[in-house]
Amino acid sequence: MKEYMVKLKSFIFECKRVLRVTKKPGTDEFKIIVKISGFGMIIIGFIGFFIYIAGDLLR
Repeated sequence: MKEYMVKLKSFIFECKRVLRVTKKPGTDEFKIIVKISGFGMIIIGFIGFFIYIAGDLLR
């Protein structure tokens, strides 16, 4: 039980340290992140679609 408490305290300490270092993104940075994420999702969707079509044609 004591080992569990030490690990929990260590985890909480690390979480606090990470939260102190991080910052909220600005408007421009947020827009860039949204564009890149959206573009990546579109590419992955097209890849999945083409794999589906190729599998359907091979049947």
